[in-house]
Amino acid sequence: MTRLLCNDEVVAELEIADRARTRAVGLLGRRSIDGALLITQTSSVHTIGMRFAIDVAFVDAGYRVVKVQTLRPNRMTRFVPGATHVVESAAGAMAGWGVDVGSVLRPSTCRAESSRR
Repeated sequence: MTRLLCNDEVVAELEIADRARTRAVGLLGRRSIDGALLITQTSSVHTIGMRFAIDVAFVDAGYRVVKVQTLRPNRMTRFVPGATHVVESAAGAMAGWGVDVGSVLRPSTCRAESSRR
C-alpha cells in the first residue's frame, strides 16, 4: 500500500500515475478522490472535463513543493519551473494536510508509519 507523506507524516493513501496512459487520464472520469494522485514527469495539469475542483501541488525532483493551487473544473495551469511531478487531491485537502511551498510530499510504502487522520 502506498501512502503520501508530508514532511515525513502519513497524510493520505496515494495512487501513482507513472505510465503514459495513467498520466494522461489522471482523475478524468471520476466523481471524487479519496487520498491523492501522484502524476510523474509533468509540470502542468488541466481539469478540462473534470467534475470537481482539485488541489495541485507541484513538486521538484526531491519532492519539495514549489507551488500549490486549487483548480476548478475546466481550467489549465501553466508549466511550473522546477516542477517534475504533481500531486492532486480533492480541493481543500492540501491545506488540511499542512502542505505549503517548501513542504516535502513524497510516496512511501512503509506500513509501520502512523497516520494523522
